Amino acid sequence: MALAREHKSGALSGHKGFTLAMTAGAVALVALALLSIAYGSTLTPLADVVAALGRSIGLDEPQISGPVGRIVVDLRLPRTILAICVGGGLGIVGALLQTVTRNDLADPFLFGLSSGAAAGAVSVITVLGDSFGIWTLPVAAFTGGILAASIVLLLVARVRGQGPERLILAGLAVSFMFTALTNYLVFAGDQRAAHSVLFWTMGGLGLARWDNVWLSAVGAGTIAAYGLWNHRKLDAFLAGESAAESLGVPVARMRRTTFLVAAFSTAILVSVAGVIGFVGLMIPHLSRPLAGSLHLRLIASCALFGAVLLLASDLLARTLLPPQELPIGIITSSLGAFFVVTMVVRNRL
Repeated sequence: MALAREHKSGALSGHKGFTLAMTAGAVALVALALLSIAYGSTLTPLADVVAALGRSIGLDEPQISGPVGRIVVDLRLPRTILAICVGGGLGIVGALLQTVTRNDLADPFLFGLSSGAAAGAVSVITVLGDSFGIWTLPVAAFTGGILAASIVLLLVARVRGQGPERLILAGLAVSFMFTALTNYLVFAGDQRAAHSVLFWTMGGLGLARWDNVWLSAVGAGTIAAYGLWNHRKLDAFLAGESAAESLGVPVARMRRTTFLVAAFSTAILVSVAGVIGFVGLMIPHLSRPLAGSLHLRLIASCALFGAVLLLASDLLARTLLPPQELPIGIITSSLGAFFVVTMVVRNRL
């Protein structure tokens, strides 16, 4: 299995190589963050971006003329923070799901978490209407994601045996069910809402504001804190379920808990950014050769490189077809398809 092979190869990655990779990733993150803030409907010079950010944290930077300071701090900075939190959070979710299910292709899509959140948002757009102001769509998306997770766990609890293959099959069934519901709502609902539906089904960062970006930090922080707190128990899964049980890890309960925390975090992230696919699939595979499979390093690596991937994808989404902005899911899905084909050709999946 690819996870086991990557565990062996990852064990060879020394402290120096990991430090070098993380340093390079941090430099890329800062560079992409500055470019993300600088680029928009008008290009802002990097010097003005740095000056505006400096003034916002109280440094004695020169005053920026015109609305540039407000554009940088109030519009573009929240979007950049959202990209970092969503990318990092989805990367960690994918790593933990792949560990507890022993499935190399596990990510939030596979278990219906993303499709449930999208169905909740689309139901509001096409049928229910705006009931809670600006929080209507996030609340609906979060409710849909949690509902999907609850159905998956209920299905697993009703069958004999609760191994990872049961969780995967139940997740696939729920994913297809909510995808079908979403398609029905789009067809039967208000056709004028097609653009908003496209956002929720393909993802985007255009709704980032200071009053909702904290939600993405909660989602990413929850899954990161859970993974770091339980990193030794997660490491035990790498040796197999029997070995983990012999080490005192309650495998079935740990799998359910991890799935619930992943569902909670995914629902929050989708509620502010829509469905962004393949980040949770790609990032763990890209991180393991650098960090190894032990979760203390792996979680840090997935958080960093997930943020880098989503920042880069967002820049591409804004620059490929100006002045229009592509849904970011188109970029990540294209990268994901190429990644999976490459892994299959190299016999790693």
